Amino acid sequence: MAHTIDKIAWILIVDGRLLSTRSRGKDTYYLPGGKREPGETDQQCLIREIREELGVELVPATLEYAGQFADQAHGQGAGVGITMTCYRADYVGTLSACSEIEELIWLGYADRHKTSPVHQQIFDWLKAQDLIT
Repeated sequence: MAHTIDKIAWILIVDGRLLSTRSRGKDTYYLPGGKREPGETDQQCLIREIREELGVELVPATLEYAGQFADQAHGQGAGVGITMTCYRADYVGTLSACSEIEELIWLGYADRHKTSPVHQQIFDWLKAQDLIT
């Protein structure tokens, strides 16, 4: 790939469904999270992004690496890839759409076509582990 976008994402599964978000003006769902700011660790980035996007606080002691996935970046030109490093964690607060997030939704495996290629890999991985229905 000519260029790779580095993103950190949160995997939250409740009753076999995966929390996903849709930004304003977009028609594709993504896992909550975002790009690292200079000098940030994965954990610092994820805690900041989830606070900004969903209005909740991740519990740092519960952060657990889940996996890393890579593909062609959705909506980008040829040669632009994305690497998505995923974590699971508990949270405190009430989930709500904040900042650029327009919608929160709980998706099952049948909804994977509503997501980007790298997210479809994550759906497949979660399904193979019987974590989503």
